[in-house]
Order: sequence, then C-alpha cells, then structure tokens
Amino acid sequence: MEGKMLAAFFDKPGGPENLYIKEVSRPIPKEGEVLVQAHASALNRADLLQRRGMYAPPPGASQILGLEAAGIVVALGPGVDGQWKVGDRVMALLAGGGNAQYVSVPACQLIPIPQGMSDTDAASIPEAWLTAFQLLHFVGKVQKGETVLIHAGASGVGTAAIQLCRLAGAIPMVTVGSSEKIEIAKKLGAAAGFNYKEEDFGKKCLEATNNVGADIILDCVGAMHWQKNLECLNTDGRWVVYGLMSSGVINGDLLAKLLWKRGSLLGSLLRSQSSKYKAKLVKAFTEQALPYFATGGPIHLRPIVDSVYPLEKIVDAHQRMEDNKNMGKIVLQIPE
Repeated sequence: MEGKMLAAFFDKPGGPENLYIKEVSRPIPKEGEVLVQAHASALNRADLLQRRGMYAPPPGASQILGLEAAGIVVALGPGVDGQWKVGDRVMALLAGGGNAQYVSVPACQLIPIPQGMSDTDAASIPEAWLTAFQLLHFVGKVQKGETVLIHAGASGVGTAAIQLCRLAGAIPMVTVGSSEKIEIAKKLGAAAGFNYKEEDFGKKCLEATNNVGADIILDCVGAMHWQKNLECLNTDGRWVVYGLMSSGVINGDLLAKLLWKRGSLLGSLLRSQSSKYKAKLVKAFTEQALPYFATGGPIHLRPIVDSVYPLEKIVDAHQRMEDNKNMGKIVLQIPE
C-alpha cells in the first residue's frame, strides 16, 4: 500500500523471539536526505543490544533495527545536490531503520555500490567496514609495519579489519573461538590466530612478535580480556575499545599496568557520532578503500557473508548471531 512498508519490530525488550514483521509508515526524506528502497540489510551486535533494551538509538534516529542497507535511490529530499539520482545503486550507513523496505538516509552517508557487486554483499559493508576503517585510521592511527591484534577476528568488523590492515601495510593477528575461524582469518591475511578458549592469547601474541606485542588492539570484548590485552600491548600501544561483549566491569590494577606501558586506552562508537563525522568517514573510505573492492587489482577487498535470511526469518538470523555461529556478516533479504 502507498505510504506503508514492512519493517522488523519488537514491542518489549528481550530475546530474538520478540521480533516480528509489522506494517509501518514509510519515511519521508528530510532536508539533505535520500529515500532508499532497501533490497538487503545486515545484522550487527548493536541490533542485539537494542533488542534487549540495552542500546537506545541516538536522538532523532529511527527506532527500527538496522545500521546498514543496500538498495536503490527512489526519491531525493530537499537540498540534495546532484551527486545522487533516482535509480542509483547505493549502500548506506545508518543510525537505525535498515531492517525495512525503505529507509531515509543523509545523502553524505551513501556509498556507491561497486560495479558487479550484489546487494547482499553491499549490505554487509557499511557498518562493519566503516567501523573497522575508523578504528584503524581515525582512532588507532595505524602505521605501516605495525602489528594489530583484532578480537572477534571472524566477525564482520574483524574480517574487514584484517583486510584493511593488509591494505595499510600493517600486520593483523586475531583472536577467535574456533580453529575453523582461525583458518578463515588466515585466508583473509591474518599473520596469526589464537583460540582464546584454548590458549593464552597474551603469551601467544608475545611469542609471535618476538616479545614486542601488539601496537594496536581492536577490542569489542571488554573485561574478559583486559589482563591479557595489557600483557601483549606494546610500549606506547593503543588499546581501542569499541564494544563490551563480555562486560565493562574490571577488577584489578588496570591503570598502573597501562601507565607502565605508556599505553593509550581509546573508546570508540560510530553510531552516536555526528553526521559531519560520518560524512568525513564515508568520504575517506570511499576514496581510500572502495576502489579495492573491484576485482583484478593487486589487493582485492571482499565482504564476507556468513548467511542470508529473508526478512521474515529475522528471529533465526538474530539467534545465529546470539549463538556466535557466524563467520562474517548475517544478511537479511528485504522483500520488494
């Protein structure tokens, strides 16, 4: 029906079973925004936290889940310049609203879909790859030759960070929860992989770096790994926290050990950043990384898609991520 659309919804916080598909009003693009008909959208950990009532959208953002989507431009809001036109294939970085048939996006947060790339692959890029790009370049200030330890190395952000490290001339290492995930990470370019469930990654990282340690740690886990992180952080290293999958409560002398290493503890969240910051990030990524998604070059970046679910199976998709079964991105196909 005109003016309506289908979207993923939940009435009360809780488990995946609380999700369902609902008919809601189609968004109208505001000043500087573009309306995109979404063909695919991908899941992120933030979606799980929001569904549990632990991560509210930023003020003014859509309450609908979904931080990234891919589709086509169907309408331009007031003040949108000539960069985009109706019919353009785009992928979008969102503060919310991606798990729906239509989403309104600031024009500065759109990225063109590379020639020949599917909507499914494109939908798995914006949130994960822009997060990894900003962690490495905007926050961690990665330099050529540095070692980067990436936690959750087989996740969407993890698989992106491995490849972006190689593009920057850095050396990626990962922690993961299975030998299968280590193999995937190594195929993408990880120099080493450590199964945190079976081995002490702090000691293993030191062994792999001749007792130097990691110059940058990308940490979405939090409290569970803090001691081992400090053990393998290089002097003057940067420990970048962008998630707390275990907990944020630390019991122990973190600051003394961090001070002794002259380490920097940096926090980073992308969703709550200003539109100006996101525009700057999207522009840098589009110029510096997007060209490498084209095939045939010396370095080929590729999104890793774990599985694809139709929107009506969103409960199953969330459950797969809850169970930590995914290697790469879980994508939702949006019905037309």
